[in-house]
Amino acid sequence: MPHYVYMLKSISHGKSKTYVGYTINYKTRLAKHNLGKGAKSTRGYEWILIYKKFFKSKSKALKFEYELKKNRKKRLSILKEHNVQRT
Repeated sequence: MPHYVYMLKSISHGKSKTYVGYTINYKTRLAKHNLGKGAKSTRGYEWILIYKKFFKSKSKALKFEYELKKNRKKRLSILKEHNVQRT
């Protein structure tokens, strides 16, 4: 079974907000976030997927998710890479 760590960027409200999460189906999870059925902190925003990483094991994915949530520099680096690709 695939395991993914993903990062979302808000595209509403003018404020750049990011969210990091874990899932086995990132497309379905993104749709849930955009329907207001995701994590409480994502409700009321519209989201786009800007990063995903595949893992074969759940434990490795969850470990990476925890590290990415705590590593602000890495999150900003991913966000910066995304902005460069869109211009």
